[in-house]
Amino acid sequence: MDINYELYKVFYYVATTLSFSEASRYLFISQSAVSQSIKALEKKLGQPLFIRSTKKVKLTPAGELLLKHVEPAIQLIGHGEAQLMESQSLGLGQLHIGASDTICRYFLVPYLNEFHKKYPTVPIKVTNATSLACVGLLEQGKVDLIVTNAPNPRLNQSYIVKTVAEFHDVFIANPACFPFAGDEISLQDLAAYPLIVLERKCTTMEFLRNLFLQHHLELLPAIELSSNDLLIDLAHIGLGIGFAPDYCVDKHPEQLTTLRIRETIPARQMAACVNPSMPVNESTRNFLELLPTV
Repeated sequence: MDINYELYKVFYYVATTLSFSEASRYLFISQSAVSQSIKALEKKLGQPLFIRSTKKVKLTPAGELLLKHVEPAIQLIGHGEAQLMESQSLGLGQLHIGASDTICRYFLVPYLNEFHKKYPTVPIKVTNATSLACVGLLEQGKVDLIVTNAPNPRLNQSYIVKTVAEFHDVFIANPACFPFAGDEISLQDLAAYPLIVLERKCTTMEFLRNLFLQHHLELLPAIELSSNDLLIDLAHIGLGIGFAPDYCVDKHPEQLTTLRIRETIPARQMAACVNPSMPVNESTRNFLELLPTV
């Protein structure tokens, strides 16, 4: 079906803003031109894409389906245009990284600092998201590079450029509130205590849940959080036993004890990843060279 790209572009802006007037402002065309473009697209596709009313615009089921395919295409084109413009003006292009708050704070900062000193004219953008969500950003071309925890159930192994770190997750507690006195404790016994963990939609929680399942245990946390720093703070004041990467805990040693767990907790890794279907700009390549290989 031969349909002008501009019609899909107009559709994308109307669909994402749910407003003909907002779309006209983004596209610098009249609202009438937006309306005519949508009518032309609907005619070519043979079905309505929007439900129009005096107060709001809503996507039809057909419109929702079309948006799922048009949105990543528009974003990929925009991403490519941005890279071309940046490579022209800067020689290298910007560096756009996706990573979780924890990885940014405890791992990436010194490498970002080193990169900035070495290439001071290159813009650096960092998008914070969970390691699971970062994979989606990379697939959609919204970032050039991600550093993510592994194993990661959403990560295509072909995306991994190199493993940049290895770490262990540990259970931590305030000994004044949970006086285990260095005793070894099983996961089954640990499950009886209030556990402080990260929220469900993250690789750490997936890892912990699978660990409990492997030992035929049900994980019922007392507190779920979106931040390892807050998790450590709450463990510090004795609200429960926390579960966090050891490299975070090492930065908060006061009044926290790492518990001795009877079962073996496997190591995890951090992986630097790019989308092999997307061009890798010079800035991304240079940043990858700064990262260690484990």
